[in-house]
Amino acid sequence: MKGDPKLIEILNSLLADELTAINQYIVHAEMCEDWGYGKLHQSFENRAIEEMRHAEKLIGRILFLGGTPVVSSLNDIHIGREVATQVENDRIAEEGAIQAYNDAIAVAGELRDYATRDILLQILNDEDRHMDEIEELQDQIEHMTLPIFLTTQVL
Repeated sequence: MKGDPKLIEILNSLLADELTAINQYIVHAEMCEDWGYGKLHQSFENRAIEEMRHAEKLIGRILFLGGTPVVSSLNDIHIGREVATQVENDRIAEEGAIQAYNDAIAVAGELRDYATRDILLQILNDEDRHMDEIEELQDQIEHMTLPIFLTTQVL
């Protein structure tokens, strides 16, 4: 099927966002593992795996629409030197992803590509859940203070 070039470009932009998120989450996961925060490591790693699934869906859709997936483009990766900064950087990334998916869903609807819109909506729901999880971590850090919060993240 021949897809709209504008939509394929948007899908490639979303793919760059997902590939960037994968890298950011994996680095944060490994840093937390190195610091002994096994629960945070697992949380970040699980989110990275979900972002990989998103990238896979986007690649599949780009190919279906007759486009070429661009996997060599990454956006700036923001690595935190400590846990609270990592979580904030991840919140900012998810906030951007949510906006980008909402915008892409609107374009897909305007172009009457409802299958692509549905795929994007599924991913958006995951991104909303990621945001909720990140904000929950931030609330816990705020309520407990960072040192106490970190004691709950050791396995």
